Amino acid sequence: MNLIKLDKLAGLDSMMIFHTLARIGYEGLVIVSPEMPLASIGYFQDAEKEIDLNFCKNAGLPVIRREVGGGAVYLDSNQIFYHVIWNSRNRKFPTNVKRIFRLLSEPPCETYQRFGIKASFRTENDIITDKGKKIAGEGGGDIGDSMVFVGSIILDFDYVTMSKVLKVPDEKFRDKIYKSMEENLTTMKRELGEIPPREEIKTVLIESFEKILGKLEPVKLEKETIRKMRELEKIFTSDEFLFKKTPRIPQGVKIKEGIEILYGLYKTKGGLIRTAEEIENKKCIRDIVVSGDFNLFPKNGLNEVEKALKNQEFDEETIKREVAKVYDKKKIESPGVEPKDFAKTIVEAK
Repeated sequence: MNLIKLDKLAGLDSMMIFHTLARIGYEGLVIVSPEMPLASIGYFQDAEKEIDLNFCKNAGLPVIRREVGGGAVYLDSNQIFYHVIWNSRNRKFPTNVKRIFRLLSEPPCETYQRFGIKASFRTENDIITDKGKKIAGEGGGDIGDSMVFVGSIILDFDYVTMSKVLKVPDEKFRDKIYKSMEENLTTMKRELGEIPPREEIKTVLIESFEKILGKLEPVKLEKETIRKMRELEKIFTSDEFLFKKTPRIPQGVKIKEGIEILYGLYKTKGGLIRTAEEIENKKCIRDIVVSGDFNLFPKNGLNEVEKALKNQEFDEETIKREVAKVYDKKKIESPGVEPKDFAKTIVEAK
């Protein structure tokens, strides 16, 4: 397998690189950091519900939807990203998503440990210290014939900006988010009192990944790959892609007699589920949009879930049964999120 070891890339390139490499069949590890800050939402999230788009626009902060799951994040040069990309038929990797996350979390855990931070993997997709503080979030997804696993070593973190990036109901709530992040999210600097040399961290991280992936062959980022990154960036920065999960129905609006729009929100082990659903006479699901910060494979499986629920009875057991059918048919995996969780979110919507 190959290794592309980079420093800081300008613009959105630190995100576009793994999206592009996955499409052209690259297999291996990428190490990179963003030169300039940006905000990123997970593939299944609703941009207008998760991100304060006005703040980002006024702050000159680009917003991008990535093709892997997880939540909204603020990214800057104080994070060293690791991207593992492989063909989905490569037998070196487990086919079970939970096993993939656990296996590929070992190298970043070992890297933290080598620098004196006791870190371990926590189901479903976090790395935590021995005191229970999160020190890395991870995500994954299927892109074409490839699978991608992404995460970052957090050197330092801008808690203030992150709290401003997130969409909140009021400023008092924003203060709570800031305090919660300070209490529950930590960094190398906070744990060690200083940031170890960047190149040393990269070296240890690569060595740790080689224990799992085998010897990595260094390769350069080719001009043709960069050209494809530019092409892909046009799509990823379009409103059509960024807002693709956004239901355009104002809350509380009745479309016609007997039709009402309900909004569901439920926190599972694997992440937050949101629903916007059109219910007829409190008995039938006429339409539904599902979003959230969970991970789900294959990613088009969520569209199949939505299709299967249209015109179904507004009943928890019926919904759970129909979602389970799709899971079985499409071989869907969503660590920490089960069909019963979707059913609960939908029937308890307000």
